[in-house]
Amino acid sequence: MALSDKKVAFLLTRGVEQIELTSPRKALDEAGAQTFIVSPSEGTLQAMEGDWEHADVFDVDVPVADAKADDYDMLVLPGGTLNADSLRLDENACQLVKDFFAAGKPVAAICHAPWILAQTGLAKGKKMTSFEAVKVDMQNAGAEWEDSELVVDGNLITSRNPGDLEVFNKALIETLSK
Repeated sequence: MALSDKKVAFLLTRGVEQIELTSPRKALDEAGAQTFIVSPSEGTLQAMEGDWEHADVFDVDVPVADAKADDYDMLVLPGGTLNADSLRLDENACQLVKDFFAAGKPVAAICHAPWILAQTGLAKGKKMTSFEAVKVDMQNAGAEWEDSELVVDGNLITSRNPGDLEVFNKALIETLSK
């Protein structure tokens, strides 16, 4: 497989938008990458369809406190309002995102997930997109926000919502293939 030597961390917690986890993870797995759920949640976590409907439960592979950017080639941040809001308040999650940026490794965020970039100061000066409801937060954090299905700025890959998953997934694979 093309990406068999690549490891990808998916950073998420309870309330993750299920399709924003499962679609990119399936695409990367099928391309041969190894994917891992990294989370402050212990044991398992509840995914959602939208903000109200419970979806599947997923096992956590690595506690975020034990995760290191050096162990992975890419970080993917799935959205979901509850997930993104909780993650941005978790010190270990914020530190892991900062460590990926400091190492110059690719970070991909979709929907509400860019909130953690605002929280950590990493959105400043970046061209990016997100779910429309997060637009003002991104702009207030110093990002150059645009309404596009995919925005790539250096090591940062962002998309708006589940409707953008096809191009988001393709960008993840292309970036890891370089």
